[in-house]
Amino acid sequence: MARYPTLFSPGRLGRQALRNRAIVSPLTRASATEDGLVTDQMRDYYADYARGGWGLVMTEAVYIDLKYSQGYKYQPGIGSDRQQESWRKVVDAIHAEGSPAFMQIFHCGAINQGNNWVEGSIAPSVFTPRGKQIDRYRGSGTLFQTPREITRDEMAEVVASYADAARRAAELGFDGIEVHGANGYLPDQFLTVHTNLRTDEYNGTVKNRIRFHCEVMRGVRAAVPDRPVGVRISQTKVNDFDYVWPGGEADAGAIFLALAKTGIDFIDISAHLGVTPVFGCADSLSGLAKKHSGLPVIANGKLQDPAVAEAALTGGQGDFCCIGKGALADPHWAAKIERGAAPIAFDPGMITPYATLDNYYGWRKANPSGVSAVKAVARDRAEAV
Repeated sequence: MARYPTLFSPGRLGRQALRNRAIVSPLTRASATEDGLVTDQMRDYYADYARGGWGLVMTEAVYIDLKYSQGYKYQPGIGSDRQQESWRKVVDAIHAEGSPAFMQIFHCGAINQGNNWVEGSIAPSVFTPRGKQIDRYRGSGTLFQTPREITRDEMAEVVASYADAARRAAELGFDGIEVHGANGYLPDQFLTVHTNLRTDEYNGTVKNRIRFHCEVMRGVRAAVPDRPVGVRISQTKVNDFDYVWPGGEADAGAIFLALAKTGIDFIDISAHLGVTPVFGCADSLSGLAKKHSGLPVIANGKLQDPAVAEAALTGGQGDFCCIGKGALADPHWAAKIERGAAPIAFDPGMITPYATLDNYYGWRKANPSGVSAVKAVARDRAEAV
């Protein structure tokens, strides 16, 4: 019997069958062309994951229009015909290796540190995001710019752009769509109390603050009725690891139930502390998503230890596991874990100074054994004790 029988058992997200429950987490690599086109290097990178034994390959966050959605320099997009067509070689390469592929679609809102198309940014309200721009995504280390308040017409346009992006991805052959509704980006800014200062029906109760998420999900669901559709959601943000939903488990119940009612197929939980209990209850955030939504749930965070991933699944804290650092470190993590081999361990040098593919492949060339000089010294010292 396999050492991790649940992790490596088959599963299903909507109509899409998965050979196991290990999913490549969306990983921002900021390695497209300046105008958001996918490169051959990116094609080869995703094809390597498809050969790596995963149940599903999820793309990095892909911006949805040539307006305000791009958040990082050299981020890939799908807002134009040229951008759409550039993804074809990626989905074809993944499918050629026998793996399904989902695209994650994205709008940065106020978390904008590089947009090739317009000046400024939009958000639910006028506020300056907490924290500083992210260095590993070519941030300046300074504060984020202050956005202007999005208009009602623009909100409708953004919902339509999400739907158009999903339709473009489906036309290429992507097997499913995930909306990035987490980590402080535009939908999450509506959900978060200190970034949503509106006085209309999009603020006040948690049911009002999740309203924009739901409008986006209904739009995407209608655009691709024949594909699995899901949403990534979180409490914490890329610029704020401390934020929690003020209503605790009651908020979680309202949020997950509202999302389930939009007709989507799954919920993906982003949690930098993984499947640890929240709000003083026995469940993690992903466990609460299972409890309140009734949908398949993807757990995320610190699951590169397969024993932890297996325990999360058997303990009711998720149905699938998104692997971030483990996948970033070793595209063949899943295949190696399944056969009992040791994968390459994550090293900060893989994303330092930038989380780009050039940097990653440079690290691999400098460390062909998969062990950095710093880690080798630490290992030798430990063995000498």
